[in-house]
Amino acid sequence: MNITTTIDGTSARISPCGEIDFDSLPPLRAAVDALPAQVTDLQWDLTHTPFMDVAGLHLLFTPTTGSGPEPRATVTGLRTQPLSLLLMAADVNPALFDLSRLLPDIPPAGLRPALP
Repeated sequence: MNITTTIDGTSARISPCGEIDFDSLPPLRAAVDALPAQVTDLQWDLTHTPFMDVAGLHLLFTPTTGSGPEPRATVTGLRTQPLSLLLMAADVNPALFDLSRLLPDIPPAGLRPALP
């Protein structure tokens, strides 16, 4: 997996290229842990991520072990399979997988049509 990190003031964008799974989770966590303390907003650009398993849920919803406050995370560039996984997780447990903070343009679970 290739990981590109771009920092602009208090914002950072991490762009992984490849699948997010158990093997890619440690380097992705390391990319977050390496962000400077002034970063308050983190955008995950998943344009080049065709597949994500439960490791992706851990990455996006489990706080890192780094020191300092956790940056506010959002996701962009979601492809079909990662988006389906996020929507399914939110339907199963909307309190744990709150997409309103991660995907601010997605309506809350009660306002979305059910998955087929």
